[in-house]
Amino acid sequence: MFAHLDACRAALRTRLAEPHRVYHAQSHVDSMLRGMAALPGPLAHAAAMELAIWYHDAIYEPAARDNEARSAALLRADLSGLVHPQVMGIAAEMIRLTATHDLPPDLPENWRHDVALFLDLDLAILGAATADYDAYERGIAAEYEPIHGRDAYRTGRAAFLRTLLDRPRLFHSDRFHAALDEKARANIRRALGHIAA
Repeated sequence: MFAHLDACRAALRTRLAEPHRVYHAQSHVDSMLRGMAALPGPLAHAAAMELAIWYHDAIYEPAARDNEARSAALLRADLSGLVHPQVMGIAAEMIRLTATHDLPPDLPENWRHDVALFLDLDLAILGAATADYDAYERGIAAEYEPIHGRDAYRTGRAAFLRTLLDRPRLFHSDRFHAALDEKARANIRRALGHIAA
């Protein structure tokens, strides 16, 4: 069992080091793990959150639209029989929800708190310091521009950023909303200004 787990972790690290990854790499996973460790109070589903952090970008192809579903499937394929089914189910759902970063209304109530924190950790870069956010924007551009072309990428990126600004809340949890929403909106507006220029 331990050898299999070591092999899974090594395979994940190999995936996260793929040459087309700039932002969606090991550094993003490490940042989320640090953020999880800094959360106050106990988590009801800490094991599921840690698995979801490791696997949520396990499959990352910028031209694909099913990365999240395939990453959740990889989690199940790798760890079926080794992880409690409930833990597996929560982790897989966390991963699938990164496709939209929405909390569905039918999400079980005892999952909601930890799922919200997981999704907020994934988007915490939006409220990062200016230099870190700008590096994130450059990383996303480096991943997508070679596939879609500069003009199409900039058009699509601007549309995505505007949809973020239209959200009444960028973060689900009160903790992240209070700490990061204002800075995140300033970062996004600045990024839109750069695209328009």
